[in-house]
Formats: sequence, structure tokens, C-alpha cells
Amino acid sequence: MNDSSVDKAIKQNRMATITIRTRPNASVKVKQIRHEFWFGTCIARRTLLGTEHAEDMEKYRWVVKENFNSAVHENALKWPNTEPEKGKVSYKDADAILDWCEKNDIKMRGHCVFWEKQVCVQDWLKSLDDGELKKSLRNRAKDVLSRYKGRISEYDVNNEMLHGDFYVKRFGDSIHVDMFNWCKEADPNAKLYVNDYEIIDGEYFPRYVEHIEKLLEAGAPISGIGIQGHLFLGKVVDTARIKDILDKLSQFNLPIKITEFDVRTLDETVKAENLRNVYTACFAHSSVDGVFMWGFWQNSNWLSTNKVYGIKGYTSLWKKDWAPTPSVKVYRDLVFNEWWTDWRGEADAKGVCSLNAFYGKHLIEVCDKKQTIELKKEEGNKTITVD
Repeated sequence: MNDSSVDKAIKQNRMATITIRTRPNASVKVKQIRHEFWFGTCIARRTLLGTEHAEDMEKYRWVVKENFNSAVHENALKWPNTEPEKGKVSYKDADAILDWCEKNDIKMRGHCVFWEKQVCVQDWLKSLDDGELKKSLRNRAKDVLSRYKGRISEYDVNNEMLHGDFYVKRFGDSIHVDMFNWCKEADPNAKLYVNDYEIIDGEYFPRYVEHIEKLLEAGAPISGIGIQGHLFLGKVVDTARIKDILDKLSQFNLPIKITEFDVRTLDETVKAENLRNVYTACFAHSSVDGVFMWGFWQNSNWLSTNKVYGIKGYTSLWKKDWAPTPSVKVYRDLVFNEWWTDWRGEADAKGVCSLNAFYGKHLIEVCDKKQTIELKKEEGNKTITVD
């Protein structure tokens, strides 16, 4: 897509008209407060809850509040973390992260209910016979979805089904449908996502389409598509490929999220350009409703310590000493400048003014009167009266 087509798509898919009726020739200000689009990050338990230096924890929380409107548990909600030993269940860390996010008006998604990779399955689960294992799976779905009903609106149900087969080997493909159904039973309103990697930068995209088709045909109540977005490359990503992938996934008429975005490179210019390209392509696309970073601080980023993928000296958006990388400027320029409503004007002689605004929450100021409104994509244009 060229710049003009991107701009056109963003205007079409992310903006609507606000019409304000008020006194003739009144001065009007419209200031955006919050995006509707999910600009999110994963939240690291150790950094938010207390094993880092106090100054770093304070900075971490400040950065989250200043830059993101949504979040997801990095590890605290995963089954190995909530029940490392059979019967020893604790949601203490997951609860604490959710509590903090709610207090700071940060909406959350759940990651993850199950994980298909054998290496990510607890030993005690592996030792169960088929009957006990299936019972444990059902209880896990009920436990998580019931516990956070009305608080967490969407979940990655079974993580990385294309890259693992532990449960399939035990029960066959039907277990995947069972998992979705158990989650749906526990919270009928929750959106249930598939989630996998090597979709944008790997060879798994055709298999992902087939995988989703088969699940839907088998009756799995899938209500969202997750693309992890780990870019393990040192070159600028092909935006035409991203658009093509998003276009083809749109056939399912389901919301799409980039659930775990990061770029594995030490080239800060390439990293910043990839962030710009991925975020712009996604924000411009009608089917995408959010992008989540998988870590933003070097000292709390899985790529800094991962034995397989880690890179010595790898930096995220902020370096270990909290020095911002070029990606910070790119991110903030897009989210809080280029895609942000900040408008001043006057009503005409009939007391009417109109403007194009990005979907989200806005503060309307007319002379000495203030009013907050929600401009929602599902509702489109909005007309308000400020006397």
C-alpha cells in the first residue's frame, strides 16, 4: 500500500464525524483521551509486583500508564504458573496484575488457558491417565473463565496449536473443539482466540488458514484470530505481505489482533521501521482491533534472557537504564500524534461544527462547558448537543 491508500484506509476504518450543536460562533475544543483500538503490552509479574528495584518498578508502571490502554499477562495466568503442582492452585499474581490494570483503566486479555506444546505442560499433567487429564482440562477452563467473568473479555484458548501436539496425541483433534466449548460454557460472553507464530515472518500462514477452517467446521466457537508477530529478522518487514495475510484472514469475519509483537534485531533503525510498518498496516486494516507488544523494557523482556532466541545486549523500546530507543519516538508519534484527535475551532452562525475524529474517548470543551463522549466504530458518526 502506498501512503495515500494507507491514509485513506485509516480515515475510513479508524475515524468518524463528531457533530457538535451549541451556541452560534462558540469556541470548541476536542481532545482525545483514549483510543478504542487496543494499543497494548504484556505485563511482567516480577516487574509490576516486586522483584525489581523500587525505582524500576515505579518507572515500569508509569510507562505502562502513559503508553498503553490495554494489557495481557505475560506468564502469570499460564497454567504452569497458577498450578505448578496438582491441587496447589494460586491466582495471586494474575489477580494482582488484573487489579492494578483495572485501577488504571487498562483493559485486559487473558493469555493463555492451555498450551499445546509438550515442553509447556506440567509434569503432573503428563502423568495423568486420559480420564483424569480430560477432567483437569475441563476444570482449568471453568476455573479461569468463571473467575474472571466480566473482567477479562477475551482469551487465547490453546496457545500455539500449530507448533505443539501434546493434547492431540492424547485425545485427537476433537480436544481442541472441547477446549473452546468448555471456555464458552464458563463465560459465554468472552471472545475466544486462536494464537500462533511464524504467520507474518514464517511459513505457517497457509497452515493457519486451514487450521482455523477445520476448527470452525468442527464447531469450535472461535471469536478471534491472534497473530503473535515475533519478527525474527534483521531486515524491514514486507508491508504488502502483512496486508495480504490480513486480507486473507478477513474471510473468517473475526477480529484480528497482533498479540505478541517484537523485533529480534540489534539494528535500532530496522527495529523502529518495522514497528512503524507493522503498526501502520494493522491500524489501517478494518479487521484488526489491536496490537500488543511482548515486552517494552530491556530488563524485562523474554528476548533478553531466552536461551534459544535471546540476544546479548538486545534492547526493547526502552534500554536497561530506561533510555528510549528510536522506536519509542516512532510509537508515540503514531499513537499520540498522527492518530490522535486534538482539534480547535468554532461553531458556525447556526451553532454547528463538525470534525473527523479517531474512535475512542474524547473531551469536548465549549466555552466553559465540558462533556466526555465515546466515539465507537460500531456506532459510527456521533452528534451531541452542548448548551
